[in-house]
Formats: sequence, structure tokens, C-alpha cells
Amino acid sequence: MTSDGTTTGRTTCAVVGGGPAGLVLGLLLARAGVEVTVLEKHADFLRDFRGDTVHPSTMQALDDLGLIDRFLALPHSRVEGITLPDPAGGDPVRVVDFTRLRVPYPYIAMVPQWDLLDLVADAGAAEPTFTLLREHEVTDVVRTGGRVTGVRYRTPQGEGTLHADLVVACDGRWSVVRRAVGLPVRAFPVPFDVWWFKVPTSRPVGGALVPRIHPGRALVTIPREGYLQMAYLGPKGTDAALRARGIEAFRAEVAELVPELSDDVERLASMDDVKHLDVRLERLRRWSAPGVLCLGDAAHAMSPIGGVGVNLAVQDAIAAARLLAGPLRSGEFRGPFPTRLVGRVQARRRMPTAVVQGVQRAMHARAIGPAIAGHDGVAPDRGPRLFRRVPALSALTARLVGLGPRPERVPVWGRRPRTPVL
Repeated sequence: MTSDGTTTGRTTCAVVGGGPAGLVLGLLLARAGVEVTVLEKHADFLRDFRGDTVHPSTMQALDDLGLIDRFLALPHSRVEGITLPDPAGGDPVRVVDFTRLRVPYPYIAMVPQWDLLDLVADAGAAEPTFTLLREHEVTDVVRTGGRVTGVRYRTPQGEGTLHADLVVACDGRWSVVRRAVGLPVRAFPVPFDVWWFKVPTSRPVGGALVPRIHPGRALVTIPREGYLQMAYLGPKGTDAALRARGIEAFRAEVAELVPELSDDVERLASMDDVKHLDVRLERLRRWSAPGVLCLGDAAHAMSPIGGVGVNLAVQDAIAAARLLAGPLRSGEFRGPFPTRLVGRVQARRRMPTAVVQGVQRAMHARAIGPAIAGHDGVAPDRGPRLFRRVPALSALTARLVGLGPRPERVPVWGRRPRTPVL
């Protein structure tokens, strides 16, 4: 405690944000013997409609970490592919088929993100050099001699300062750390926003994501345990107008897109049940500055297309841990941690991020954008026909979505044997 009543402390690595990137990075650094402190502004992880898609490569990482049995014991549903309607009127065509992947977990597991985060946080708590500080909201960075040397935070009890050799920003697309440092952002136009909501149903929902595209709007239904999670896509900047039309008009629009669920859609009580996501697609030109590194959404905000945000965030964390754990543990660079070492993380993760965002931009321009603009015939006939004629293509798309252009494996020193659930 300082003379002005604020709390001060020190750690080797301060990780800002207890999301997938922050907690996986914290766990891995702790297993490498690095003193790491994760600061999370909330008291728990219970926020709805965060990224709930756990891809095959993320499950492989959980397996490497020794957590897969506990993860698979969580209530979850499985998505084995993505289908599109056949413009010729035939059966839907599977354009992404995870079952074609030669991996231990050939599907996407749909799990509430708070369950995944609790699982990783519990594993971190078993490591003596891991600390998770809840209700610690980072408000600014600390600078010494032109470099970041820590963070300032506030809690229900007061304010404090945490000094660190390295600060890693994992605090999302609205990153306080990123804004404080002023890292330049490259933003790409996005023509739509997403409105998330749940529809309880007793109907069989299958194991595939099923997009429905009509002129002026689109809908994606995601199978969950006992309900459907739905993503309604509409023109960007129209949230106020959508809410002004009211819940009855919204129910009617959704029912038109999925008429087989019209009775279930009536269970939507009010527009309070519909959560708006301002979709962003952007990435930093530089992911780091002296003393600080950005990962996950703080480095690259992803479109919800493909649900790849969690997957890329976890891969960022694994790559960062592999490259930085040794220098951080050695203490050789206590104080001015070299910018060149932090920059190696961006050098490794820039390509897969750019590739995935490029695919998302193409989907925005060629399918979703025209649909949201109200153009007819937005689902190109050639796409479904091509996948029907060459089904093996669905394995290539599954690899891009489920594994990413550059999958990352947990380093040997971070792995643990599987722990069966009793």
C-alpha cells in the first residue's frame, strides 16, 4: 500500500483479460515456471453470446493440456458441418464437413464460454506461479522511460498498480491497453451486424449449421442442448430501427426464414432477449510496442463467420507462450523486455490471421453483403453445385475453419496427462 492509499505489486507477466487467449497464455506461462498474473474485470465469466465454438484444434490443445476429459464431460452439442441450400431445389449441400478431418475431434463442440474459461482457470489455479485477479479492471498502462512497465487498475476496494516485465493485452476488440498505447489499426468495412438470441425447441436439430439467406436478411441456426442459438444478420447500423419495430415484427421475420420453427419463435418474449453485436473486422498493423503485446481480439477482431475467434485466440496464446516463456522465465530481461522477441509472435501469427480474415471478407462481399442489401440470387449456384460434384472440397474448407492455416500445438513442457473424470 502506497502513501496515497493505492495498492502496488509486481509480477513477471501481466495478462489483461481473462478470455480464452488470456487464460490459456497464463496457464502455459505458469507451467513454464513464469510468474504470471491475469487481471479480469468481472467477478465471473457468465456473459452470454460470447464465442461458444470450440474447434477441433482447440480440443487438441485441451487434450495436450490434460483437460479434454473434463471438457467433454461438460454439457455440449456437436456441429459436424455447415450446409447450404441447393438453388436447384435438391437436398442441402454440405460445404464444410469436419468429419472428413483426420483429427481426434472432428467436430465443433458448442459449449458456453464460461464453462471453458472456468476449466482453464481451475487448471491455472493448480500452478504455484499463476494468479487470477477477478474484479480488477485495467484502466491504463504504466510507462517508464518510454516503455510500458505495468498497468493501473481499479477494484471495488480501490485502485492499484501492477508492475511487470511484459504486459499482454487479451482484453478484446475494445482493448483498454491497445487504446492506451495507441497501436495503429487497419479496419475493413463490414456491411452487417448480428443479433443473437435463443429459441427453446424440442425438435431434432441435427448436427450442422444451417444458414438461411433471404433478400435483406439472413439467419444461422446453431444446434445446442435443448435449444437453438440463432444469429440474425441485418444491415449495419439498424439496431435502433429493428428494436423500434418490436418483438412481433421480429418474430415474423425470423419465422419467415425458418418456418418450421415458427411456433418455437413465439417463445421470444421481448427484444430484451435479442442481443446486438456490432460486427468488426480489423487487425493491428503492429501487435506490440515496447513492453506490451496484443493477442486475440485485441490484435485482430474477427467476423463471426466460421466462429473462428476462440480458435485463433487460443493459437495466438500457444504461439506466444512457446516464444516468450524461456526469456521470461530466465529473468535475463527483467525490466526492458526486448521488443524484437515480442515481435516474433506477430511474425508467426500474422499470416493465419490475414488468410482467415481474407476469406471472411470474400464471404462478406460475395454472399452476405449482397443478401443484406436485398439483392436476389445471392447464393451463387456454382458453389453448391461444385461441392456436390466434388465432396472432398468440404474437407479443405473444414481444415481452414476447424484447424486454421497454421495450427499451433502446445509445447511439450506445457502438456499434462489426461485426467479422467470420476
